[in-house]
Amino acid sequence: MVLLGLQKLQDVERFATMFLNYDLLAQRWVRYGYVYPFVETGAGLLMMAGVLTWLSAPAALFVASIGAISVFKAVYIDKRELKCACVGGDSKVPLGFVSLTENLMMVGMAIWMLSKL
Repeated sequence: MVLLGLQKLQDVERFATMFLNYDLLAQRWVRYGYVYPFVETGAGLLMMAGVLTWLSAPAALFVASIGAISVFKAVYIDKRELKCACVGGDSKVPLGFVSLTENLMMVGMAIWMLSKL
């Protein structure tokens, strides 16, 4: 989660542009594409440190849930062939299994951390 977030932070502008192609919240609120990498990285760092779990776990759950729904809709319902913004803006990875797995793992981690509170 932290490593993928850091890759997104290398070029936030390019990430946000790619992310806008498929993320449902970013399509409604463009600034979300710029905020997302910071939330993902920050939540991951806080979860690793075991501090502010009350903040990091819900933040991760929120962004990952929206991400999973967005990827599922774009790939499996709309059948769109897009490049994944999951490893930053300079990605040739097709949107699909990798991004969906990333988001589902984040959901799982967030739920696990919340259950430990």
